[in-house]
Amino acid sequence: MKLQPDQFNAPFINAYESDWISVNGDKYTGALMVSSEHGCSAWSATQFEDLQAENFQQLLENRPELVIFGSGARLRFPRPVWLKPLMEMGIGIETMDTPAACRTYNVLASEGRRVIAALLPPNAQ
Repeated sequence: MKLQPDQFNAPFINAYESDWISVNGDKYTGALMVSSEHGCSAWSATQFEDLQAENFQQLLENRPELVIFGSGARLRFPRPVWLKPLMEMGIGIETMDTPAACRTYNVLASEGRRVIAALLPPNAQ
């Protein structure tokens, strides 16, 4: 039984390889934010070791209900202090490797959820 209609106007992550992510057929090679409501844009992050609180602060602008953080080739968790502003606003955050984050974003966006995928490149160590 289908409980929610699919949302077809949200950006869709078509594919990914070790050095790129394709959103709506366009390939991106750097860090990326994909918002179900506001489209796709570059993310100020570059690699996991360079992450700072400001990178996560940038995610607040679109007021998502959930952020999916893709940490690169392997699962790595951001510092809790960086996530505090998101949590204080009641925004959920899930961390996973980037390929899993791409798949999870597509499912949530297709359900009409206000979700942002904050993705480091799949090959980011």
